[in-house]
Amino acid sequence: MKKMLSAAGVALLTALTAVFAFGQPAQAATGFSVSNGRLYDANGTEFVMRGVNHAHTWYPQQTSSFANIKALGANTVRVVLASGDRWTKNSAADVANVISLCKANRLICVLEVHDTTGYGEDGAATTLAKATDYWLSIADVLKGQEKYVIVNIGNEPFGNQGYSAWTTDTSNAIKRLRAGGLTHTIMVDAPNWGQDWSFTMRDNAGTVFNADPQRNTVFSIHMYGVFDTAAEISDYLGRFRTAGLPIVVGEFGFNHSDGNPDEDAIMSYAQTNRIGYLGWSWSGNGGGVEYLDMTTGFNPAQLTSWGQRIFNGANGIAATSREASVYSGSSPSPTTSPSPTTSPSPTTSPSPTTSPTPTPPPTTTPPPTGGCTATLTVVNSWQGGFQGDVKVTAGSAAITGWTAKWTFANGQTVSQAWNATVSGSGSAWTARNVDYNGRLGAGASTTFGFIGNGSAATPAVTCSAS
Repeated sequence: MKKMLSAAGVALLTALTAVFAFGQPAQAATGFSVSNGRLYDANGTEFVMRGVNHAHTWYPQQTSSFANIKALGANTVRVVLASGDRWTKNSAADVANVISLCKANRLICVLEVHDTTGYGEDGAATTLAKATDYWLSIADVLKGQEKYVIVNIGNEPFGNQGYSAWTTDTSNAIKRLRAGGLTHTIMVDAPNWGQDWSFTMRDNAGTVFNADPQRNTVFSIHMYGVFDTAAEISDYLGRFRTAGLPIVVGEFGFNHSDGNPDEDAIMSYAQTNRIGYLGWSWSGNGGGVEYLDMTTGFNPAQLTSWGQRIFNGANGIAATSREASVYSGSSPSPTTSPSPTTSPSPTTSPSPTTSPTPTPPPTTTPPPTGGCTATLTVVNSWQGGFQGDVKVTAGSAAITGWTAKWTFANGQTVSQAWNATVSGSGSAWTARNVDYNGRLGAGASTTFGFIGNGSAATPAVTCSAS
């Protein structure tokens, strides 16, 4: 979900630029460090992540994945772990072995706790405080690995409810980790299932960065359906660059149940601006998002179309990845993974970003030839509200602008919208293109979204073109 940047937001970004543009990390470079919005390894060499996510906690037997991911060119792997609050806890010994596998294969390890996913909306999720407890409980295997390990406190730590606590909870978690003696670079995920449609992370990143006494925190945005245009991608990432704050795309895909992310724009902008990216995910997806597997059955010889795209396509991993300089001239001995002491979770792992709420099917009204169609889909809902996305598609001829109209039957209203100018009169609502998404080639599409108050609804939408 998107909103326009307010005057206060502009002032905040200006202030952040002044604060951080020339800031230096407080810690000595015993491991990774942050300076001027960039990530540097222990040798002082800038490091740009190019890698993928691997669901280790659900597939602990798939230890060959580390070597296979490296063989395809990655320099980083983001490893899914569990704190024991939702899924079976990864022991300190298992985490130590994961780190050794990363080092043996000359990969940087981003370790994340997945149990926090969607807290506040998903009742099974846990808090950032509990994730912090976990990290402190395995601190002994993390200390001394600062050159190779980045600690990602908690995956997508809030859903679409209660996310106003993100700033305080994230700041407190960072402070506790530092007080517990962890000097690693810390990575923090955005709320709203990682996609920060509320701009909570974007607008409060400076506060969180300052909460770290070592000024060694990196921000991670997950880009799925919310980021379906190049304009949205460049705007979001660009604001962090302007503010001098480090940002990575910690997850993204080529498609998703909440919309169609623009993976080409994500990878292109990341490469042009030296921003790290980590695609979701190597293999083992379930819950209806199996299409996000990069390999079939963890087999690197069977890349899916998504796997081919991210590894071998334009601005992909193979062409742009650079190994961390800390591995130059050294090659740690491989470590054989012990047999897991607990059975893995069921082979249907959770969707990385979607809310569990079912949603009604879309409704489409065909337009006249040369006009446009509009399809409204409810992509999320909660008590008293819902998120609607509308896809506008040009007909058999190019158009220069569009207007979509619909009528709510049960008193629903729109409280905010993005990628369109939306107005209402009684139950009737009208959305008009903004200046950057009105021109569509024949058959081309764009999307806009809104937050609705009231029960979820998918009324028929009409579309007229100009």
